[in-house]
Amino acid sequence: MLTVAEQFAATDTGRQRRANEDSLFVRAPLYVVADGMGGAQAGEVASGVAVAQFRDAPAASVAAEPEAALVRTAQAANTRIHELSHANPDQAGMGTTLTAAYVGPSDVVVVHVGDSRAYRLRDGELLRLTDDHSLVDELMREGRLTPEEAVDHPQRSVITRALGPYEEVEVDTRNFQGRDGDLVLLCSDGLTSMVSEERIAEILAEGGALERIGRALIAEANRAGGRDNITVLLLRLRDVDGGVAGNGAQGDADATSEMAVASPPPRGRLTPRTAEIPAAQAAVPRPRRNVTRARNLLIAGSLIALLVVVGLYEAIQSIYFVGTNGRGLVTIYQGLPYKLPAGVPLYSTVYVSGVPASAVPAHARTQVLDLHGRSEQDAREVVRGLELGHFE
Repeated sequence: MLTVAEQFAATDTGRQRRANEDSLFVRAPLYVVADGMGGAQAGEVASGVAVAQFRDAPAASVAAEPEAALVRTAQAANTRIHELSHANPDQAGMGTTLTAAYVGPSDVVVVHVGDSRAYRLRDGELLRLTDDHSLVDELMREGRLTPEEAVDHPQRSVITRALGPYEEVEVDTRNFQGRDGDLVLLCSDGLTSMVSEERIAEILAEGGALERIGRALIAEANRAGGRDNITVLLLRLRDVDGGVAGNGAQGDADATSEMAVASPPPRGRLTPRTAEIPAAQAAVPRPRRNVTRARNLLIAGSLIALLVVVGLYEAIQSIYFVGTNGRGLVTIYQGLPYKLPAGVPLYSTVYVSGVPASAVPAHARTQVLDLHGRSEQDAREVVRGLELGHFE
């Protein structure tokens, strides 16, 4: 049976923040880290709502089906934060990241949204258990940005998924079978943005009491500049024949983090006016000698219409424009930014970037998202410039 032999949890304001918007929750076998965002005290509210939702989750239902229960709890927290952000102007746009772990009898379940992280150290090897939902990391995963380009990317703090900004949220999950001696780390990005994974692995591998390790991680982040709040939660697993996971106590709670969440971008589509086509008049009977002429005219007219349609299609295929898709991501389209009366679009998707429209600087939006016809090369250069942060 898997149990928690030792645990440590602490949060620190860091060196450049005046408040702490990180929150954590420790009650074996459930552990939660949340990094709030939204400015003023809104981020603190958002992260607090998230951990409270997990605190109040029925223990029996979580134990019966951990993964499904934790996903439902995260989605309930999302709904609550979203409602509060719309009800209170001071909390408009607030959100929070979330990383939670549940230690079951044999497996550890991790649920995740945002750029807080979960790691596992086993046999000296550090494995990241979560993917960051951030603009820069998504661009790197898709091969559109190199790690070197990501280091100083002007939009590196833009979060693409969090609890609160939207009515619905997708929650990532991961399960792994625990082993005796596994070390699990949950942390906010105040640690990982300051300390490399290689250095984190070195500190974790040094061994000793988890409190010493946790304090060392926080100190390392502060030595590197401490630009954000730093939250560290450590668990040491043990595989035993029986026993109960130890109770945990929350560490220092004097810190908070402020990060920008992309607000829902406009998703409208242009629908052009269409002229009403008058109904064709009834055919007037003609002498038989005119039937052949009428048929020839009809054939000629059909051919002309076909040539016009083909020419128009070819012309449309040479036109590109930049807009946003249904998820609010900057997208390259081929064709014209219009729909026919039946709702049939005159465009098709060519390329979807990882850049939210809300991440485009205000002064550049009219230049980028203008829906004007471009060449394919021009459209791709504009979007690539966004991905590399050239429109700062």
